[in-house]
Amino acid sequence: MALKVELKPFERIIIGESVITNSETRTTFLIEGDAPILREKDILTAETANTPVKRLYLCVQMMYLEKNIPKYEDLYMDFLKQLLEAVPSFRKEIEAASKLILSGSLYSSLKEFRKLIKREEELLR
Repeated sequence: MALKVELKPFERIIIGESVITNSETRTTFLIEGDAPILREKDILTAETANTPVKRLYLCVQMMYLEKNIPKYEDLYMDFLKQLLEAVPSFRKEIEAASKLILSGSLYSSLKEFRKLIKREEELLR
């Protein structure tokens, strides 16, 4: 089944190893295949990953985009340890997201981390 994506003018999306930028008009297209896909609103950079949860998200994002969990495993564990020391109450959500990674469901793990980013933002206010 194809994924239907609608992009706003000048919105970007990552498909596999390519960044696609939309033109000045709204565009809808279908994507078939198993390439990793992330919309611009879901992409973090090293500069924007400025909190413990965002650093974990960025790490999982790289696992997902590169389809390479082992490459980032040690970094993930370091960030995980730092986060749990800072906010032990996040343990349940972190365990759920980590299980998704272990099962190969990296996109689902990213969705869990996006929820945790919102909780982290509430705590930081």
